[in-house]
Amino acid sequence: MKPGRTFFVILLLLLFLGAIGFFYDQLILIWFFFAAVLVPIIIIDLLLLLLFTDRLQVKREINSALVLGRKAIVRLTINASEQQALIARSIKLFDIYPDTLECSVFPVTLKQKSLRQTVIFEYTVIPHERGSWEFLCTEFLLGSPMGFWQLKVLHPCENRGRTFPDFKKLASNNTELRGVLEQTGVKLIRKRGQGMEFLSLKEYQKGDSVKNIDWRATGRRRKPIIREYQEEQDQQVLLLLDSGYRLHRQEESPNIQYDGRSSIRTQFDSALEASLLLSWVALKHNDSVALSCFGAEERWLPPRKGISSLTALIRNIYDIKSAPAPSSLFSALESALARLKRRTFIIMISNFREEDGESLSWILRHIKRRHLLLLVSLKETEAQAIAKRIPQGADQALETAAAFSYLSARSRLYKTWERMGLLTLECSSQELSSTLINRYLKVKRGGLL
Repeated sequence: MKPGRTFFVILLLLLFLGAIGFFYDQLILIWFFFAAVLVPIIIIDLLLLLLFTDRLQVKREINSALVLGRKAIVRLTINASEQQALIARSIKLFDIYPDTLECSVFPVTLKQKSLRQTVIFEYTVIPHERGSWEFLCTEFLLGSPMGFWQLKVLHPCENRGRTFPDFKKLASNNTELRGVLEQTGVKLIRKRGQGMEFLSLKEYQKGDSVKNIDWRATGRRRKPIIREYQEEQDQQVLLLLDSGYRLHRQEESPNIQYDGRSSIRTQFDSALEASLLLSWVALKHNDSVALSCFGAEERWLPPRKGISSLTALIRNIYDIKSAPAPSSLFSALESALARLKRRTFIIMISNFREEDGESLSWILRHIKRRHLLLLVSLKETEAQAIAKRIPQGADQALETAAAFSYLSARSRLYKTWERMGLLTLECSSQELSSTLINRYLKVKRGGLL
């Protein structure tokens, strides 16, 4: 409850008359008369506001599963519970939406006449953060019939749901996803004769490799027959995601925009979405996929096979977020080594530094004996920009030299791991999805597992 605009206007008028009455005795009587009349009116106006105006009912409708960065419709159904009961002079509506959603339409002014029948008000929100969200109530600011008072009224109206990464295209048809993969540079092309598993026999056609001719089948059928191969299937992929400080760096993502503005996301967000897209491709290749998150949040999802398991995978990791917390690469690899019972293609996504070469040397040698390991590091664009700039002054020269030395040490570390027989990959956040999937397909075609 607070005074309205009319209350302040009348109060200023009374103060003005009181000030003049200080010099003119005749106006004192007029001042007392107005005050004596207005006080009961103000009290009656207050009672009408408290006893008769709040007769509203509100219902909210919104999809419980939202997609990151995609607009969602919220529908509010408002009506008066009693005929002719609402005598508010003004009505302003505020919907108390979660901080993880963006909206800029409130406050909304409603007309009293419109509330004599059901009013449906729709507006859009844009989710800008993964995780759970909750609507608790709506708020009305009601003006008293004579405008002396305003009453804030909260109506409980609860809705709960979750915001998932923008992978709605994964649940749709394959053609849509194939178009997305082609735009990112991923090529889903089977290379005949270079796989590990026999697929079928077929009649030779122009352009087929002569090396794949099956001479026994050719002799029986008396026409050229070739053997067709495919990438080896029924293998296992483990994704290790670092949710600690190493991937907590924020970067601008021009490909993802909210209301025309580029989104600011962490490198972990890009790593999570790339992992989900890679999981879809691996499941389509009949491989089983496991996922482990370490650092700020620790989760372990055991290997699952079949494209239907992608939904369960998304629901289990949609709300994982990075934080400036320490993360142990050694412990994550050690835990994975203890859990895995068969040869696995392990993909660790983090941001590796020069000191990791010594701290991980023992565990990397043990993993190499039983599994295939790919170490993925995201580029630090700020360090690269400093290393390439032309320094202006001694301070900038020291910063440029330090950045160049830091990046050179990282490069030497990757070369050392490659000489050990490990796979390494360094790319930007925007290129991570396509580069990671292409590397996976290259491993499959090369028969490295």
